[in-house]
Amino acid sequence: MFPLNETGMVSGLLCGFLFGYVLENAGFGSPCKLTGQFRLTDWTVLKVMFTAIVVAAFGLWGLQLTGMMAADAIFVPTALLLASAVGGALVGAGFAVGGYCPGTSVVALFSGRLDALVFIIGLVLGTFVFAGLYGPAIEALMAAGEVQAGDTFTAAFGIPEIVLLVLMAAALVAVFYVGTRFERRARGPLTAEQAVSGAGAGTH
Repeated sequence: MFPLNETGMVSGLLCGFLFGYVLENAGFGSPCKLTGQFRLTDWTVLKVMFTAIVVAAFGLWGLQLTGMMAADAIFVPTALLLASAVGGALVGAGFAVGGYCPGTSVVALFSGRLDALVFIIGLVLGTFVFAGLYGPAIEALMAAGEVQAGDTFTAAFGIPEIVLLVLMAAALVAVFYVGTRFERRARGPLTAEQAVSGAGAGTH
């Protein structure tokens, strides 16, 4: 029906545009959102992204449970725990310094932010440097953390999927609870004027 989408190009572009739209409307086009997460003063990024992860996990589990999707229909990369930990720390440091992740940097660029362009240039250069340095040493680092039992968390540690989903849902509730408390602490106590205006707004 859609021959141009045989390789997933059309659906990928559509999902990409929708994802960018959601990111922009969530305020992620501003580097202050991501840096605020690292300062523990604004938990919007973790709340939104973790919610998306949990919803997607339940959705995929439900599709497999009802037989609408085969268990092997989704590509799962090889689990390389040590390489992921090292790479995650480096990428996280880049997020903290630059104020963007790869996705939000593109959103910010199309919103007219030139600092996002600088971040993207650094991202591309870093990718080329990694590709140039890739060799036996990096291969050994990646192989050192490979999980032999399986590539998914449930397969590697023998945890039933429903148990992991419940734990993720509980963690999501905890993130919202803890994050909201940190955000309130960062804002400080309300002034008398703010308290009065808030009470007035509640009467309308």
